[in-house]
Amino acid sequence: MPELPEVETIARGIQKRVRGDCILAAWFDSYRKPFKTPPARQAIGLEGRAILAVHRMGKHIVFELGSGGGDLPARDLRLNAPETAPQAQWIVHLGMTGRLLVTAPDDPLAAHTHVRLSLASGRELRFVDPRRFGRLEFRDLRRGPSFSAPGAEPLTIEPEAFAALFRGRRIAIKAALLNQTLLAGVGNIYADESLFHAGIRPRRTSRRLTRTELEGLRHALRKVLEHAIRLGGSSVSDYVGADGEPGFFQLEHCVYRRAGLPCRRCQMPIRRILVTGRGTHYCPRCQQ
Repeated sequence: MPELPEVETIARGIQKRVRGDCILAAWFDSYRKPFKTPPARQAIGLEGRAILAVHRMGKHIVFELGSGGGDLPARDLRLNAPETAPQAQWIVHLGMTGRLLVTAPDDPLAAHTHVRLSLASGRELRFVDPRRFGRLEFRDLRRGPSFSAPGAEPLTIEPEAFAALFRGRRIAIKAALLNQTLLAGVGNIYADESLFHAGIRPRRTSRRLTRTELEGLRHALRKVLEHAIRLGGSSVSDYVGADGEPGFFQLEHCVYRRAGLPCRRCQMPIRRILVTGRGTHYCPRCQQ
């Protein structure tokens, strides 16, 4: 499943390519999917909307939409978009294998393409999801609240707020990092990598970590996430960016999926265990 760096990379790529464009038509396939908003309602809500901005919230990609651009060319929409307050949102959760791609209309249609948005610029925005675990939602902000991620933002959370998330919790620190109501966007890859860089074993109880250890973990988590974003995320399965290109952070993984291989620091073989049912990787010498 794409995690924070992968979702951030896609959101930035989509923002760069479609900000200020206008959705002329929305096509949804006929396969049954667990979308949060029925496809027909999404299509009606999306058509004619100007795309004011695209950004990440947790593991979600949020399209901020205007009231619609009519027949305005995309270049005029781009000039007006920053001054327009969003009136709707399209929220995309990629699930396990979801992808958002900006393509030419005549580009070959990938298998499992479930959504095609025709844009005023002449391009298409496509949602592809082989396993169909993705979630799509449309919100009319005139009738309801805007979307917000359930947990805190790992890239900006302050030390006291970060420490408070784990205070008194009797669960393993790895499990706490994966809890999306605590921190939004952290998944298996970056929990393992951050714990390695912080020198903390994944099974240690959250409430037993010292304030110094938690501050070290906060710094390690932010450093790992920011570096992964710079490298375009980790392509360990189906993930590609908005341009269809893979990320490269998987080449720098220190522990994730390296069970049995020597630690990059101390040469001790990396171990794999289960923490709350999730495959977890760590160095028995570097992490205490």
